[in-house]
Amino acid sequence: MISRKLYTAVLFSSVFFIVGCSFLVASQPEDIMQKGNDYYREGAFEKAIEEYEKLEDEGYVGTSLFFNLGNANYRIGKIGYAILYYEKALELSPSDEDVKHNLDFAHLSTVDRIQPLPRFFLFDWWEALLGLFSENGWAYVVFVFYLVVILLAGAYSYSKTVKQQKIFFFSAISGVFLLAFSISLLVIKINREATLKSGIIVNQAVTVKFSPDPQSTDAFVIHEGLKVILEDQLDKWVKIRLADGKVGWIEYNLVVQI
Repeated sequence: MISRKLYTAVLFSSVFFIVGCSFLVASQPEDIMQKGNDYYREGAFEKAIEEYEKLEDEGYVGTSLFFNLGNANYRIGKIGYAILYYEKALELSPSDEDVKHNLDFAHLSTVDRIQPLPRFFLFDWWEALLGLFSENGWAYVVFVFYLVVILLAGAYSYSKTVKQQKIFFFSAISGVFLLAFSISLLVIKINREATLKSGIIVNQAVTVKFSPDPQSTDAFVIHEGLKVILEDQLDKWVKIRLADGKVGWIEYNLVVQI
């Protein structure tokens, strides 16, 4: 029979072992990130990229990680990859002013100036509304409105006067409307992310073909850093659409999906 002292010692050892392992697992990504930041400050941008990419390869995502990758790639002249990672950071944090500023600055180094097709102003407002938050951001908004509705319903139940009941009732109705609206936006955002794929051209110059065939007629030429819509894929070719409506085919290794 195991003594109480031995049992206690084993229990505490197990707890310290689990906590220690958890600390090591948690600290390793932070150490890699810090190492990359140190390389960046020293001007060793390629080494910094190697460290940041270790985290990306392991499945870590984050605004800071992608922002740093964008900065490091810009420093070594890889404008396409810089814009790619700024776009990834912006998807996670649509309202981040630093990311927006650096993305706009990187666009100044691109060659192509594509004029998007004119759209009705209400569509622009709708896109701006959807772009206020990421998927996670809209999920938080839904959760907040859900809690508000629950609290208002509870307040209505415990109201002692008719006036208070009216206030909480109509407030709850408004909350339900906002909850339903935010749920709709979340669903649209999720469907948009699942169906609408965008990519960034990473080669300095790419000749777009009319069909997925190297012998096909050249359609037009695009350059590094251009954002395109990815519509279809056939073998090693991908169909792209530009903001001005032009379509064509390029080899898939010339573009990286955001």
